[in-house]
Amino acid sequence: MGTNKSSTGLQENIGGLLAYLVGFVSGIILLLVEKENQVIRFHAMQSTVVFGGFFLLGIVLNFIPVIGTLISILLAPVSFILWIYLMIKGYQGGRYHLPIAGPFAEEQLKKF
Repeated sequence: MGTNKSSTGLQENIGGLLAYLVGFVSGIILLLVEKENQVIRFHAMQSTVVFGGFFLLGIVLNFIPVIGTLISILLAPVSFILWIYLMIKGYQGGRYHLPIAGPFAEEQLKKF
C-alpha cells in the first residue's frame, strides 16, 4: 500500500481514496492543494474527469424527455459501482487507469 507522503501530509493510499470520496468535488480540491505527490494528483484528475463527466451527462439527460430519464436510471447504479471500485483502487495504491479517462487524466496532468 502507498505510504509515500504528500505535500498535504496524507499517505498516498488515503489521498487516492479521498480523491474519489465526493466525486469531482474532492478531485478538484485535491488538485488544488496537492502539489507534490503525482499518484494522488492522478487520482484527483481521474475523479474530476469521470465524475465531472457523469455530472454533466446527467444535466444533459434531464433535458431529454423519457429516454433521458431511462438512461439516467441506468447510469445511476453504474456510476455508484464505479465510485466504490475507484475508491478501492485508489486505496490500494498506484495508478489505476480507466480505459478512456485514465490516459486523458494523465495528459491533463501534464498541462495542469
